Amino acid sequence: MQRASKKLAMILVVVMLFTLAVGCGKKTEEGTAKTETRVLNVSMALGESEWEVMKTKVLPKFEADNNVKVQAVQTEAADLITKLEAMNKAGKMEIDIITQDNMQLAQLVDKGLVEDLTEFKSSIPDSILPSLVPVGEFNSKLFFMPYRPNVEIDFYNETKFNEYGLEIPQNWDELLNVAKTFHEKEGLGRVAVKGTLDGNTTVQLYEFIRQAGGDPLVLNDEGSVKAYEYLKELWPYLSPDTARADWNTMNKYLATESVYLGANWPFGVNVIVQEGGKENIKAFGGFAGPVKASKVLGGEVIGIPVGSPNKDLAVKFMEFLMSKEVQEILVTELGWPASRGDAYGEVDEWQKPYFKAVNDALKVAEARPNVIYWDTVDKALNDALREITMEGKDVRETLDKHAKLIEDAKK
Repeated sequence: MQRASKKLAMILVVVMLFTLAVGCGKKTEEGTAKTETRVLNVSMALGESEWEVMKTKVLPKFEADNNVKVQAVQTEAADLITKLEAMNKAGKMEIDIITQDNMQLAQLVDKGLVEDLTEFKSSIPDSILPSLVPVGEFNSKLFFMPYRPNVEIDFYNETKFNEYGLEIPQNWDELLNVAKTFHEKEGLGRVAVKGTLDGNTTVQLYEFIRQAGGDPLVLNDEGSVKAYEYLKELWPYLSPDTARADWNTMNKYLATESVYLGANWPFGVNVIVQEGGKENIKAFGGFAGPVKASKVLGGEVIGIPVGSPNKDLAVKFMEFLMSKEVQEILVTELGWPASRGDAYGEVDEWQKPYFKAVNDALKVAEARPNVIYWDTVDKALNDALREITMEGKDVRETLDKHAKLIEDAKK
């Protein structure tokens, strides 16, 4: 009887140990499963076709290589600061990595919403265009990594230029001659600038001011005066579509041939030429002003919010977006300019002349200053254009008035 009791006790011990082992095994398996399904929350601002490429050709590789699920969130540039501020204040950051317009960076740094990435500066590939790195630097620290540069190129209708024996303009004088010639031959203007008097117009104004050696943050210096005087002379010869031309409609005006010359971002190559079949719409890098050639360096950069739950994965994703493989996909599939000089190898033959125009423009591209009072600058530049070109007001008096508003905003 005693021997049977000992035997029963031994069996119970074995059963308990086995149950414990199985339970531990389940916990281990659950723990492993949890690790395999880590979620990286990525905030971007993309169009429908851009998301399609990102979700089908870019993100799956990162997910497979890192055993992670990328949760992509659409956040417009203007809304991102408010969103991060709210999460930061609540002490619950739900975004791991962001891509942000390079003109919306100052407040992210000023409000302490993004991590200092200086320790990761060595991970920037050597082939990244050198002009892109300073955009992410504030007070000698690196807060943002290069990702997606952008620069406007000038599209022109080769058929119409040939018809009137015109060459693509290399300077302001030649641009004025082209505008006058089209206006004379066809009875209305065929050259357009983006005249919607918002951020679209600001890009063009910034370029004209820089081309004349001016400073948009000063606005009433000699270079700015020259730029607005020139625009006042050019304005009567511009296309009536100028008033409605922005990043979207400019493509339509070029494709329907109501405009023969106009600047837009390079995604227009795919829209106008590839999708629209308008092979006679060519492109060049732009013209110079009396002092120099200058283009606005636009685009997006990568940042990591303070409190990112998965900072280690965010750093890996940051490096992934800068890789040659990803940059080639974005160039080929979306027509985006590459942040790397070695990422154009897979471009189709028909695209090469357009990307030459992009590279030419990038060589003279300058980043706009990241100041927290940029809204005031933006409004001043556009209000001055309206008053000078549409209302006929004196150039210097008008610029003096708006320069004072900018100076007050600085203080």
